[in-house]
Amino acid sequence: MLAHARQRGIVQIRINSKVANCIELEHRLRDAYGVSDPIVVPTPPDPALVPQVIAAAAGEALSHRIRDGISVGVGWGRTLQLSLRSVTVRPVRGMSVVSLLGGLTRGSAINIYEIASRLAALFDAECYYIAAPVFTDTEATRDLLMRQSILEDAFTHARDVDAAFVSVGAVHKDATIFRIGLVGDDDLRSLQKAGAVGDICGHWIGADGQLVDHPLNSRVIGLAPEHLRDVDTVILPSGGLDKVPVLRAVLRLGVVDVLITDEKTAEAILAEKP
Repeated sequence: MLAHARQRGIVQIRINSKVANCIELEHRLRDAYGVSDPIVVPTPPDPALVPQVIAAAAGEALSHRIRDGISVGVGWGRTLQLSLRSVTVRPVRGMSVVSLLGGLTRGSAINIYEIASRLAALFDAECYYIAAPVFTDTEATRDLLMRQSILEDAFTHARDVDAAFVSVGAVHKDATIFRIGLVGDDDLRSLQKAGAVGDICGHWIGADGQLVDHPLNSRVIGLAPEHLRDVDTVILPSGGLDKVPVLRAVLRLGVVDVLITDEKTAEAILAEKP
């Protein structure tokens, strides 16, 4: 019963303490990468629990920023899905939730449609979707879809959000995007060869934070990373040592305002100078 209540967000568990090293790492991330509000949580003994720990802090961070009239853009992924369990529900007027990229073609708890609709349901908010797959089969198909009025309207909402709640993916076979078969083995190898270190909003970037030269970047339907510069608050919860290269790349891009990660990941990010 307790597990079911936690799943539905009725019961929430928070630990309101922080070791000194986490606070020091927050200061170092702020100084090194210009992140206005870094949040570092202790790394759990079991690495498999890293997403849950980060998600709990992410849900709380998002809750603090929700206000009347706010428009929140959301990405997809396991950490974002888990974070909704820790969002504090309260009456909010005029809120809207906007998907920032296309979705999966089948149901999944990590699908952006499910994440966006669930967040909207928590606050009785309007919800806007990008009604298209995250990756099209060809560049021509993507261009055709992007000219449709329904997608033009969706991207107008996506570019005008007040806050973005996004995550990043790594480039290896155990990363979610490869594990669920959204991107195949051939693309995995070619992405690695092209120098990709991960993706944000479905766009594949290199170590410098710039888009790599790869066909997937011409077939993606999602808000381009450079548009995140125009968003007032970009919240990025992600952790695990496999995410270090892509997190460092996104921080170099300079679009993240609130980074939520774990202690060991933060240390690894800072081990290399910006």
